[in-house]
Amino acid sequence: MKIIADKDLKKLKLKIDNASDVLITTHVNADGDAIGSTLALAFILKKLSKRVMIITPNDFPGFLQWMPGQELINVDFKNPGKTKDWAEKADLIFAVDYNDPKRLKKAEEIILKSQAFKVLIDHHPFPVKFANLAISVTKVGSTAELLYYLICDLGFSHLIDKDIATCLYTGIMTDTGCFSYSCSYPEVFNVTAELLKYGIDKDQIYSNVYDNFTDSRMKLMGYCLYEKMVVLPEFNTAYISITEEELKKFNHLPGDTEGFVNLPFSIKGIRFTALFLEKKEFIKISFRSRGNFNVNEFSSRYFNGGGHKNAAGGEMRQSMENTLKHFRELMPEFREQLL
Repeated sequence: MKIIADKDLKKLKLKIDNASDVLITTHVNADGDAIGSTLALAFILKKLSKRVMIITPNDFPGFLQWMPGQELINVDFKNPGKTKDWAEKADLIFAVDYNDPKRLKKAEEIILKSQAFKVLIDHHPFPVKFANLAISVTKVGSTAELLYYLICDLGFSHLIDKDIATCLYTGIMTDTGCFSYSCSYPEVFNVTAELLKYGIDKDQIYSNVYDNFTDSRMKLMGYCLYEKMVVLPEFNTAYISITEEELKKFNHLPGDTEGFVNLPFSIKGIRFTALFLEKKEFIKISFRSRGNFNVNEFSSRYFNGGGHKNAAGGEMRQSMENTLKHFRELMPEFREQLL
């Protein structure tokens, strides 16, 4: 798959060749695609004898902490001085799996001030112009898949090994919901087949990601389904809301609510789902859809967010009660699109 113009590819290859220190950044609340892609890129760069550091704005989920290369990750809010030092000395900065520097949270200002050449590698639509070179391809289902093509185009495919293939596969698997969405094209399966040739254990990877939760998380899921799920059959819509107090009650850990937004899709006829999580200063929202309903546009227009056509996020700096009221009041406007 052609993902970058030849002149840009040559420019990037030259920048990598001449770089000594490379900083890789990814978004707040990093998911499997973000962590898998950054680790795979870090391994490639280290094989090219580069000094490499990855930063995440906050802790990433425990179900991803089995992945190889964890020692390369600096969690910014725990050690902001390390982020600053690397941003100042880096020759090259990669922005991986995000399209807006605001998703770096407190690290945003430090990264934008850096004099390093900045490269965006991402698959989300409508990227903000902040990088010197943007490799933005929305037709792929994950940044990990996009990175695989880039590695090959740069002539680095011979550097891929089992660890790198494991990281890339994890990114592809998680961002396509185990190949249940955003992958209705043959290339993604061709890439997966190539990664399997490196001896990765796809069944173990699945188990590491999806069979790695606490009993509290399972109890929280049951509670949400029984007590907190609201179904709006007249709009083929369902949503779940969880307060900060409820999260504390179930000993919530980062990543515990991963996948909850998809649970209502098991109900016949549901085409649009939402998950509302109460944080200290705002309500964090996840949207998912099936079919042609564009949750990216919905989230951007009404909830200060964005993402993909069928998967997006947003937030509101209001109470949970007012946020849910606002959401429900919008539904009649979209009745025809959701039926």
